[in-house]
Amino acid sequence: MEIAVLIPCYNEEQTIGKVIRDFRKELPFSKIYVYDNNSKDKTVKVALENGAIVKHEYRQGKGSVVRSMFMDIEADFYIMVDGDDTYPAEYVHRLIEPLKENKADMVIGDRLSNGTYANENKRNLHGFGNDLVKNMINFLYKSNVKDIMTGYRAFNKFFVKSFPVMSPGFEIETELTIHTLDKRFSLKEVQIDYRDRPEGSESKLNTLRDGYKVLKTILMLFKEFKPLFFFNIWSALLLILGLLVGAPVIIEYIYTSFVTKLPSAVLAVGFVLLSIISFTCGLILDTVVANYRKQYELELHRIKQEVGIKV
Repeated sequence: MEIAVLIPCYNEEQTIGKVIRDFRKELPFSKIYVYDNNSKDKTVKVALENGAIVKHEYRQGKGSVVRSMFMDIEADFYIMVDGDDTYPAEYVHRLIEPLKENKADMVIGDRLSNGTYANENKRNLHGFGNDLVKNMINFLYKSNVKDIMTGYRAFNKFFVKSFPVMSPGFEIETELTIHTLDKRFSLKEVQIDYRDRPEGSESKLNTLRDGYKVLKTILMLFKEFKPLFFFNIWSALLLILGLLVGAPVIIEYIYTSFVTKLPSAVLAVGFVLLSIISFTCGLILDTVVANYRKQYELELHRIKQEVGIKV
């Protein structure tokens, strides 16, 4: 059984050494990979001094790093953790256990349920952003995932080799969770403690900019994975607008047999036509997505055989 610890890094010289040592202590026979993403400090030097295997990803962004890690590394189980020393290594055994027992394809380290994230992380809007993303995704997929955006996760080989990474940046955690829910992979959550960055270590996450990217990713994946629902929402809104604008025109015609509000009539017809077009687009794209799901299921069978798992 081969375990790979994957650590994406950008300017983490202050913490990366401790992270490597902590995981080496917990998983002495694992391979620890540090993927440097154009760091300008001594991250690479510290990682090498602490015995990590260092690789480089020159395309900027955490999503680009994860894409390279998943494509390059061969292992039975994968642990992905940030290099900022906010996730305690001692919880790694709890994350791996469901994978070993074939109870999960991805295991999430839940920071939020026990309150440690709220106590430790004092950055404005982070808690609000986590709750907003969590509630949106749980509503769309009728799920109950507690921590959507945690950076502490474990995967089996089947999941890693069948996950198409599309997000270039910090949206990758959201994409991982949505992909798991949409493609019906087994998902487990394990409560973990969270500790804030040590003094002098700065977060690379910009709350507003990266929050906007995460919300944009959710809407994009919503459109791609659930097109009928997505376009039906727009269809209903356009139909309501058409009825609101057109109601006075219809009432006038009933009582007078004349239409004097010609611009309103044209606008109402335009809204209704757009509503019909939106509904039709949803139906067509829903058929396309259904066919894609069938092809993806067949691809999963092929990947299972490639990675040596019984179908």
